[in-house]
Amino acid sequence: MTPRFHTLVTGASMGIGREIAAEFASKGENLVLVARSRGRLDEAASELSSRYGVEVLVCCEDLGVAGAPARIAGFCRERGVVVDRLVNCAGFSVAGTFLKLGAEELQQMAMVNMVSLAEMSRLFLPEMVARGRGTVVNIASLAGFQGVPGMGLYSATKSFVVNLTEAVNEELRGTGVRLFAVCPGFIDNDNFYERAGHDRKRIVVPVSPPSVVVRALRRGLDNGAIVVLPTLFDRVMVFLQRLMPRRPVVMLAGIFAGAGEKK
Repeated sequence: MTPRFHTLVTGASMGIGREIAAEFASKGENLVLVARSRGRLDEAASELSSRYGVEVLVCCEDLGVAGAPARIAGFCRERGVVVDRLVNCAGFSVAGTFLKLGAEELQQMAMVNMVSLAEMSRLFLPEMVARGRGTVVNIASLAGFQGVPGMGLYSATKSFVVNLTEAVNEELRGTGVRLFAVCPGFIDNDNFYERAGHDRKRIVVPVSPPSVVVRALRRGLDNGAIVVLPTLFDRVMVFLQRLMPRRPVVMLAGIFAGAGEKK
């Protein structure tokens, strides 16, 4: 029986995740869309399947809840779906100082941005290795290259994503399976900033459309890079960090982000 290959995208109901799903659908790839919002997922699935003629399955799960990755893997097994590409896009931020971060917010961010991402990768990678093919794409952030005052935990979670991606990709060298991270700066990602309590007017660096992340992802698939920085600004910022002491880098990151005050 011919395998039913699919690309699985988390955080697919809106913003960057939905743009990524649309990109793969436009290339004729079948999809599994994962997010919390059933209504938005159904809307996205209907639109993409009718426009591009691909199979789009919907798995409504909250990656902030323990056991969600295992249930997603079970969903795929029950339907005979082979996940050939996993895009870990789900994530969120909360603006404000670390001491103002609530205990529930802390746990949820750690679960969604780190624990569930690692679990999703760990669940689907063995089958990819056994087949000798597959890709895991982790959507990280420019914030993962230094601490960002006002986004301290968020920047730490994205550093985790970058480091995990680099390490596991090296561990799997020669298997036919690869991982890479896309690390955008500020993206106009639906109501991401409003939900984070982040006053977008205080951001003093360019805010790019989600399409730059999609282009960077496609570039990563084509060129074999492990870390992909979407824009020239992103690349310049990372390069300059190598020339500066860490404290000024962190201070400037906080000024650029403008996230030091929580609403």
